[in-house]
Amino acid sequence: MTDWLISALVLWGPPLIGLGTFLSCLALPIPTSLMMLSAGGFAASGDLALGGVMLAAYLGAALGDQAGYQLARAAYRQLSDRLTGRRKTALALARAQHFLDRRGVAAVFLSRWLVSPLGPYVNFAAGAAQMRRSTFTLGSLTGEAVWVTVYVGLGYFFAASLEALAEVTSDVTGILAGLVLMVGMTLWMRRSLRRARQRAAQPGSPRALPRNDHD
Repeated sequence: MTDWLISALVLWGPPLIGLGTFLSCLALPIPTSLMMLSAGGFAASGDLALGGVMLAAYLGAALGDQAGYQLARAAYRQLSDRLTGRRKTALALARAQHFLDRRGVAAVFLSRWLVSPLGPYVNFAAGAAQMRRSTFTLGSLTGEAVWVTVYVGLGYFFAASLEALAEVTSDVTGILAGLVLMVGMTLWMRRSLRRARQRAAQPGSPRALPRNDHD
């Protein structure tokens, strides 16, 4: 599928890039970063227009973010049940929610490009948490601008080394996302344990009831 997409870029160009970034923001497994790197390389060789590629990628990503946000905002319960049916997806959504709770608009911004595998789940988490649309949009638009500029720009300036570049960027992004998820889960577990202890210490809790020596 990846080879077909890259080959189709020359024929379909910006519309295919825009569709790819849109769908990737809805958690569909589209190799969008590789597509943008390749499109940047094609722009360097003159097969595609650089401005058209960047504009299409940016508009697709921005609209995809809004679609994911609105979908979760309007139908969170049904969407949540569907997403949490798989353990891996449920964990990603929980980590995205924790990341969003601690970072707010910065989480939306960083998840567009620095930890992009979390991006779609941050969209869902932001919508489900009823995050203000203006705040979400600010993080989305600025973050997507960085994402598109970096990946298309790298493809444009390093067109001769696209294969090695794609491998390096994939590895780095995966490592960063893994570190963020690991830290997020650790903090979430600590917070859950702390809340459990606080509930157990509250008056009326079975553990907090005074002992009756006559029983």
